[in-house]
Amino acid sequence: MKKTIFSLMLGLSTLAFVTSCSDDDTIPTNEATCSDGIKNGDETGIDCGGSCTACTVESVDLTGDITENTTLDAAIAYNLTGAYVVKSGYSLTIPAGTTIKAAGGTAAFIGVERGAQIFINGTAAAPVILTSGATNAAAGDWGGLVIAGDAPTNKGVDVTTEVGDLTYGGSNSSDNSGEITYLRVEYTGATFSNDKEFNGVSLFGVGSGTTFEYVQSFNGGDDGIEFFGGSVTGNNLVSIGSGDDSIDFADGWIGSGSNWYIAGGAKAGIEGSNNGDDGNATPVTTTTLSNITVVGPVSEGALYFKEGGGNFTIENFYISGADLGIKVKDTDIEANARIDADNLAISNIQFADTPAEFTATDYIGTNLDFFVEGLATGAGNGAAAPDWAAGWTTGLSNSAASTQQNLAGEVTGDVSLDASIEYILTNGFVVKTGGSLTIPAGTLIKATGGTAAFVGVERGAQIFINGTATAPVIMTSGSDTPAAGDWGGLVIAGNAATNKGVDVTTEVGDLTYGGTENDDDSGDITYLRVEYTGATFSNDKEFNGVSLFGVGSGTKFENVQSYMGGDDGIEFFGGAVDGVNLVSIGSGDDSIDFADGWTGNGTNWYIKGGAKAGIEGSNNGDDGDASPVTTTTLTNITVVGPVSEGALYFKEGGGSFTITNFYTSGVDLGVKVKDTDTEAGVRIEADALTINPIQFDTPAPEFIQTDYTGANTTFITTGDNTGAGAGASEPTWAAGWTTGIN
Repeated sequence: MKKTIFSLMLGLSTLAFVTSCSDDDTIPTNEATCSDGIKNGDETGIDCGGSCTACTVESVDLTGDITENTTLDAAIAYNLTGAYVVKSGYSLTIPAGTTIKAAGGTAAFIGVERGAQIFINGTAAAPVILTSGATNAAAGDWGGLVIAGDAPTNKGVDVTTEVGDLTYGGSNSSDNSGEITYLRVEYTGATFSNDKEFNGVSLFGVGSGTTFEYVQSFNGGDDGIEFFGGSVTGNNLVSIGSGDDSIDFADGWIGSGSNWYIAGGAKAGIEGSNNGDDGNATPVTTTTLSNITVVGPVSEGALYFKEGGGNFTIENFYISGADLGIKVKDTDIEANARIDADNLAISNIQFADTPAEFTATDYIGTNLDFFVEGLATGAGNGAAAPDWAAGWTTGLSNSAASTQQNLAGEVTGDVSLDASIEYILTNGFVVKTGGSLTIPAGTLIKATGGTAAFVGVERGAQIFINGTATAPVIMTSGSDTPAAGDWGGLVIAGNAATNKGVDVTTEVGDLTYGGTENDDDSGDITYLRVEYTGATFSNDKEFNGVSLFGVGSGTKFENVQSYMGGDDGIEFFGGAVDGVNLVSIGSGDDSIDFADGWTGNGTNWYIKGGAKAGIEGSNNGDDGDASPVTTTTLTNITVVGPVSEGALYFKEGGGSFTITNFYTSGVDLGVKVKDTDTEAGVRIEADALTINPIQFDTPAPEFIQTDYTGANTTFITTGDNTGAGAGASEPTWAAGWTTGIN
């Protein structure tokens, strides 16, 4: 038999019964009369509401045992004055829009026995709210919701809940304790003792047949939501302002969770454990979590992997404002053993708004790759409130988006950065094959990780750098006193031909490059400035500002500057990509370098202040005649000295170069060619190098046009020209987005 609290008050005490206003069939007038027994005008009931006196709301106390299937009424104001327990075999249904206000501290809670069911049928527009009845509500005002089920736990069978004295635990993993949707619990966590407190919602051995989604704990005195074993899945959960951990699971929980938004908890964002008495107890806590946001500060990590931990797979984990990402005590032998055995795997974890004392993990074992950083959206919008939480939650109004995010790890799929966020490059950040990274105009990336910090694009991946002349994309040093060599640089690997072979490895970044697709497309790079690059591994292994390995002609590479790099500014290692509107200022080695069978072309290059060659053009350092031979046409080139290895250094076999409108200023050597470079000399004799015209403006006192000593003295033709557009001055196409020219 189904009964309603309004009609049968068994187990309840009535505080006040006043006849509720109701509709009447009489046709209303246009004005409220407040006395004619008709609902009219702005009245919300018969002779009440609107401009009349307020409608009286019935108030009912809830306490005792539910021994019949019971349905509450959203029109009634309920007061929870004691323990209100659904007994085994019966059900409690709470419709959308119902509010229950609790008083009574530890005595006031709602319990669901093993074998009973609860149906909380809230909606996004009308959630069910369980809250404090105090005038000045505070955490710990009442107990919370406690549900006991018949699913397995590693605490045993027929054990007793730590609060509520309910029996739970069995062998039915698919046990069904009902459906809980769009529920908000507030000011829970009444305390019995230091180790015995209510949580917002406690699920003891609850089975997978139970629906548990769209649930929030707000300002609870202990944990927000906790799973004690069982197999129920928790989706779209929110925990705000918990006095202990925000969401906790333990005791062999084998459910999963997605879309968790956590903020303002006192201790761990998520505490995941196996068993506090035996870290190896079975069944072992095993879960897959996805789309998780934890907003700190937190005092025990965004994730606390403890008491044996368990087997966790976590994907898309966004952490903001936390000083510690993953906490693992070094004395927790079982938890550490599980990490060592790859039983904790976290992919696409991203750290944002990190404080100065931030560490990713305090784990000190040998498995240093149990987490992989990447770009994450967390519960939907990073640190900001997720869209799915709108309307039915509380306390998320201050959940602002992050202003600073770390970049590291891997990019899979198609992802975009946000120009309103300042990015901190802390490690290698690599776009994996099949993925793409889009960086919008005005984005700023600051690198802090030395040789470990670089942006890489694998062969088969793409990068889209969409800067503009007024809002370039800038990749720079994060140091307060930036200097050349502070970080790596941008490394792009493609599938075009090089004379180094197929499937070779980049000298930095360990990416595979080289193939047979000369029209390979690695994306679009436009209006990009890289600064203070060139971190050094060894004397022969350094990052350049931008390194293009086997990049194909389908790639757009234009309006790019390297500024104050520790090694070469921009270098082409084979491939067929063109370079248009390039600027290199203050490079520690050569300003622009190409080699290894590059067959692209270059237009509008402005070069100044490089330590060695303005342009270094070669074929192959191991075999000057390797094929494909470096072959290029360069037009509108400016090199402003001094240079120590020539405005052009034709070396290691050189190649086939045609250069027109080449302007130099302040150089002591025009074209450098070593007399020991047999292959380069042969190519000059065969007219494979042609420069017409080149201008030597304001040359150094010791100036010579070339140190080439062969017979062909006509490969250079001098004449006046404009170079990159304005001789030694800044070309118009470089205005606005470059630095250091003037």
